[in-house]
Amino acid sequence: MSRTLILIGLGIVVVGLLWPWLSKLPLGRLPGDLLIRREHITLYIPVTTMVLISAILSLLVWLFHR
Repeated sequence: MSRTLILIGLGIVVVGLLWPWLSKLPLGRLPGDLLIRREHITLYIPVTTMVLISAILSLLVWLFHR
């Protein structure tokens, strides 16, 4: 359990350090991300972004478990 928490903490630190470059990626603005604007509500559903992130995380987990 402690090893997992350490790895999660290190992952958060790495993402924090890389944030200036990661924020320039077009995540959240990809084709297939849904944006519905109505009179009193805005609904944003990042379908394509979540599929891409899921595929990347699945690949990383697969690589680390080998």
